[in-house]
Amino acid sequence: MKRKLVSIVLTCLFLVIAAGCSGKSVGSSENGKKTLVLAAYGGSYEQKMKENLIPKFEEEHNVKVTYITGSSVDTLSKLQAQKGNPQIDVAFLDDGPQAQAKTFGLLAPLKEKLVPNLENLYDIAKDKDNIGVGFGIISTGLAYNKDVFEQNGWDPITSWNDLADAKFKGKIVLPSIANTYGVHTLLMTAIANGGSVENIDPGFEKMKEIAYNTVTFDKTADVSNYFLQGQAVASSWGSSRVYTLQDSGFPIEFVTPDEGAPALMATVSVVKGAPNEELAQKFVNFVLDEEAQKLFAASLFDGPVNKHVELEEEIANKVVYGEDEIEKLVKVDWELVNTKREEWTERANKEIEISH
Repeated sequence: MKRKLVSIVLTCLFLVIAAGCSGKSVGSSENGKKTLVLAAYGGSYEQKMKENLIPKFEEEHNVKVTYITGSSVDTLSKLQAQKGNPQIDVAFLDDGPQAQAKTFGLLAPLKEKLVPNLENLYDIAKDKDNIGVGFGIISTGLAYNKDVFEQNGWDPITSWNDLADAKFKGKIVLPSIANTYGVHTLLMTAIANGGSVENIDPGFEKMKEIAYNTVTFDKTADVSNYFLQGQAVASSWGSSRVYTLQDSGFPIEFVTPDEGAPALMATVSVVKGAPNEELAQKFVNFVLDEEAQKLFAASLFDGPVNKHVELEEEIANKVVYGEDEIEKLVKVDWELVNTKREEWTERANKEIEISH
């Protein structure tokens, strides 16, 4: 009897270990449904996708979607840590980190048979190797609290250099060099002062001036709380984030500076070796559908990349919409920028952000 009991215990233990080693927690079935794992932006993105897009995809494909929240930098770190044993199927990344993920060999090519919407996109959204794709166009510009400016009799900001104005001492929050908005800010302050990607020094010099006015350099890519709590009256920020906050009733305004605004492409990619690659490919196609593109534009103020999307005027005025608007944006060469990014980050941490 005792031997029989020991045998049963050992058998159960073996089955538990086998199940744990089988990897079925990755892309496992839940109530007979496959599980698709997304790593994507938090905040309003997560809210709107969970409210509208994800339930529709789950119903159409009889699957369960798991949502892992994180910034682009967070998601890139997860992909690197899981290389060789990925637990994420689909990754949402800003174009800069997405270019890094591609270079690191973390992403899979898109299959045109499974992603037929690729042929409906503006060229700016496409990757020459079909490694991921843009799903929303955003511009990085300046944001300011309209009420505070009017109360103080201040003119609206119109230039990247305006952030260095002494009257903003202790009233500015800026994105850190750690995220895409921060890289854009450095690059545009360089351009505004005669520099470029190849000559970034003018940007660093101007950023040192702006740093005197800055309360903090935020690493989350979401500075809304600083505006809501009155800690910031101006910032460098993305158009979609600004209009989302404005849509809530907050008196924030978005400005395309005189020197221009860089394009930020929100991308979606299939992870290399994804547990549910075919399903992941279908999700990418789903995100590029006209219906989903309209939702991103109407609720998150991402400019549509699908050429067939038609928007109502109220929404069209708040997003990058159509080839003419796309052409006005400053295009960032991320392959080049990413070769310099580590150097810029180290320098920014020492010269600009260290006191914050």
